[in-house]
Amino acid sequence: MPTTDRLSRRFQARSGHARGGLGSGALALLLVCLGGLVLALPMLPVRSAAHPQATLLVLGAAQYNGRPSPAFRARLDHALSLYRAGGVRRIVVSGGVGRGDRYSEGEVGQMYLLKRQVPVAVVDAETHSRTTLENLRNSRPLLTGPVTLVTDAVHAPRALALARAVGLKADVSSVPLGAGHWKYRMREKLALLAYTVLGVGD
Repeated sequence: MPTTDRLSRRFQARSGHARGGLGSGALALLLVCLGGLVLALPMLPVRSAAHPQATLLVLGAAQYNGRPSPAFRARLDHALSLYRAGGVRRIVVSGGVGRGDRYSEGEVGQMYLLKRQVPVAVVDAETHSRTTLENLRNSRPLLTGPVTLVTDAVHAPRALALARAVGLKADVSSVPLGAGHWKYRMREKLALLAYTVLGVGD
């Protein structure tokens, strides 16, 4: 039969375990509630720069066998419009090779702009990045001075926050995403929450 000391130790161990479980459960509940609140709130838009910097950084999106996806094409067309309006002297397109792809987003975007009469000396490509944070870090050697990020309006808040975190003097010129895309919108909200609260960025 267990002694009084043994019973006491067992009770203390179980009590400690219960308190630990309660603490973990409360933390998990708090995180779920916080995440739910963030998802329910609209994402505050980032105001586009009235006049872009002399250097544009186009953040990559999906490409299909050498052709930019609609979302990527919208970013590239926006960069093209900014260039044609005057004042832009350099465009860097950033994005690596996705799983199962043969082409990088950077080179696909570069070719897209070259085919639309943007001079070779103006366009460069960063071709190794797989995340937004890598886009920004890997593109830094190709950038000179302040930079205007070109992306969609949903991605813009997180992209701009990460750019400033890695030391870029940056603003943003975004393109509207349109209706729908709820999974993408949710992912961006959660990613921005992770960066804001935990300092985690991708």
